[in-house]
Amino acid sequence: MKGVMIQGTASNVGKSWIATGLCRMFARKGVKVAPFKSQNMSNNAYVTVKGEEIGRAQGIQAEAAGVEATVEMNPILLKPTSDRRSEVILRGVSQTVWSGSEYREKGYEKGKRTIKASADSLNKEYDMLVIEGAGSPVEINLNDRELVNMSIADLLDVPVILAADIDRGGVFASIVGTLELLEEQHRKRVKGVIINKFRGERALFEDGVRWLEERTGIPVLGVLPHLENHGIEGEDSLTVESVYANQEQSLDIAVVHWPYIANDSDVNPLSHEPDVSIRYVRSFDELEDPDALILPGTRSTIDDYRTFEKLGLKEAVREYAEEGTVIGICGGYQVLCETMYEDKADQEGTAGIGLFPLSTTFFREKQTIRVKGSTHPASGFAETPMAGYEIHLGRTIGVNTTPFLELPDGPEGISLDHGRLIGTYLHDCFHNDEWRTEWLNRLRKKAGLPQQPVMHFSDRQKRYDRLADHLEKYLDHEAIREIVEGSRS
Repeated sequence: MKGVMIQGTASNVGKSWIATGLCRMFARKGVKVAPFKSQNMSNNAYVTVKGEEIGRAQGIQAEAAGVEATVEMNPILLKPTSDRRSEVILRGVSQTVWSGSEYREKGYEKGKRTIKASADSLNKEYDMLVIEGAGSPVEINLNDRELVNMSIADLLDVPVILAADIDRGGVFASIVGTLELLEEQHRKRVKGVIINKFRGERALFEDGVRWLEERTGIPVLGVLPHLENHGIEGEDSLTVESVYANQEQSLDIAVVHWPYIANDSDVNPLSHEPDVSIRYVRSFDELEDPDALILPGTRSTIDDYRTFEKLGLKEAVREYAEEGTVIGICGGYQVLCETMYEDKADQEGTAGIGLFPLSTTFFREKQTIRVKGSTHPASGFAETPMAGYEIHLGRTIGVNTTPFLELPDGPEGISLDHGRLIGTYLHDCFHNDEWRTEWLNRLRKKAGLPQQPVMHFSDRQKRYDRLADHLEKYLDHEAIREIVEGSRS
């Protein structure tokens, strides 16, 4: 199979980011390229045009490659629901919830067959695959039944490039240690190293590059400088961090960080506004008095809400919402309702925060769909086109005279007090530039800050080109192409 696999010395070293850039780089050279990740563990999901669920990183990589995302690009998605259990999504469809040991025992053989079938299908349609690993390939306790690193490189017979993050420190130990712990046949698969997130003078690192190449016998294919404001969404919550605006006067937006936060990419466009500061809050004493509060999605709504309640945030949000601006998205919308029912048989339910006169019941069947519509005439906002996607198990009902959105199948969400309090199932709502600007300008007016024009964040294609330009400048892309060409067809 013709392709290349990006593995890492650890999680969050930039594998997804590099794979995205390589997809764009090869696509611009006329190669019909597809991303592939055999198994993804993340609560950040992407909905295909067929309404199937895959890892968000592979959806983004497909966009960068200029192709339509399909379930073959991420045949297995694991969405953690607790420290020990995950929802298992196979070829875009939710199957069950298993513990790690159950998955290793019951899911391994079927998973391996599914992965091979998906990769074979892509291989027939595309010239090459850019394959992403997960975590580290030397998790010794897991390697006997892993489905995402060297076992997949063996299964597909592809070369490997090892990525490392110099920004976190210990880059020499992480690279050499990873290579030393690999079995000999797997070490031979590693054809190059990429050092990511470099800061400082490149010339001062030349000795380090020479030492690595002499010590390992493997070429360093590039040292990638840290790229500010690249706008490429991270794969999971390890990439979530507070973002502070440079100027003294800025909007303070607080985002609840649930234990199992999902699709935190919803707030990503806000972090690129020049006068917006984002901070993640986990307890009552961190909330303070922000200009707005966002309750994002969660993969474990009721359990996360109960944790949230113990930390004193329930009453704090109620008090803040008397005058403050609040928006709940998906799971955040559900907890702002009066009651949440675990299923149809649940008679008592769990009392929510109670901002909205609505109730939510959870079902086994998941809603996964892309949607387009507009803000509802009763929402308090100018009628503006809106697009995004929905991923949820809950159904929310009740008396609602002021919906937030008008969708093809009817009204959606709720908007109270002229849009000061919003609940919606629409992920990516802040990716709609016109509406985001209107929402932010209301906050700016209230805070005495100047109004701002529309910042066009939604043009992802420019961000993919910028990333590819960055990789072409700092990577030996001809050497990478030779590595790919040397892989079997």
